[in-house]
Amino acid sequence: MATLAPALTRPGRALGRRVPQLLAGLALYGVGLGLMVRAALGLSPWGVLHQGLARHLGLSIGAWTTLTGAAVLLLWLPLRERPGVGTVANVLVLGLATDLTLDLVPVQHALAVRILLLPASILVNGLATGLYIGARLGPGPRDGLMTGLHRRTGWSVRVIRTGLELAALAGGIALGGGAGVGTVLYAVAIGPLAQISLRWCTVVLPEARN
Repeated sequence: MATLAPALTRPGRALGRRVPQLLAGLALYGVGLGLMVRAALGLSPWGVLHQGLARHLGLSIGAWTTLTGAAVLLLWLPLRERPGVGTVANVLVLGLATDLTLDLVPVQHALAVRILLLPASILVNGLATGLYIGARLGPGPRDGLMTGLHRRTGWSVRVIRTGLELAALAGGIALGGGAGVGTVLYAVAIGPLAQISLRWCTVVLPEARN
């Protein structure tokens, strides 16, 4: 990943920004997930899994987002990963924000509206990723699993992340989750968008500047 440009220059501002930025990023990410569901043109790999679970086992997509996040967090234990405030907030906030978005935004039947919603949702998620990761208060459950496996196995982060995403996607498709053009577009665009967002949103901690 490219070098992150400093987002803050005064140490006193870092403390007051990190938690609000974290919560804003997580809430915005949930909004993006909800909009992607309403676009109905294909979800992110994990979104496909959550939708498939919701269709087969009941509960909402947001509830399954929370439950799978908690389940992935349990996989940290043998890897000896340590969750942060951001990790716990990730599990709790994403699902709530997703369900709230789905409650507020009705099902869209017009194809033109859905086509507009798809790139908008991916752009929102790209920005949100930079916000919550850039707050530096702990990785999300899936990110921590990825880095933990990397340390334990020595495999590249790219290989591990791709494997996790493909496993989630395959499970979701088997359960009837909605994969499609949006899934491909998300996979191609989310990395570059997140990297751009991180350049502007990463909080520079006082110790990192010494």
